[in-house]
Amino acid sequence: MALDLHPGEHVIFAGHPSWRGTLSFYVKGIGASLVGAAIAALATVIGGGFELALVAVAFVALVALTLLVGFLKRVSTTYTITNQRLTIQRGIFAKHMQQTRVERVQNVNTDQSVVDRILRVGQVEFETAGSDDADFRFAGVANPEAVVRAVDAAHREREQAQAREGRPGGGL
Repeated sequence: MALDLHPGEHVIFAGHPSWRGTLSFYVKGIGASLVGAAIAALATVIGGGFELALVAVAFVALVALTLLVGFLKRVSTTYTITNQRLTIQRGIFAKHMQQTRVERVQNVNTDQSVVDRILRVGQVEFETAGSDDADFRFAGVANPEAVVRAVDAAHREREQAQAREGRPGGGL
């Protein structure tokens, strides 16, 4: 779903979670696939004899399902920063949109674990005025510093537009 832009609004940043940001999901999924294959192996042994082909098919099917779900989860999430708002869109069939206006963003925080730093991904969390929406974050983004710079650019652009119109503005 493409974001409908308001008059005078333009996109500063748009993206999806990085494939590197979903690696932990894939690792967990492959681990779960191994457990599923072990259960299939146990079931074939209990059933009268070990069936390697069935165990292999179970493992491959579970890994394929993990890869598909991870891919769909990644491509069905879109992060957008415009000169007026920040938006998170999720979903393929059912859609969920979360957004806030740029002027409501008070703090922008990044979080990267050691593994995230190695993979060059991280989370960018946004604290907004008058909201207890603690789950407004761009998760698994490549180069989180670029997202912070994009929000800063949106703030500066908004302040400049307000100054041209003679209205007081707010800053980050």
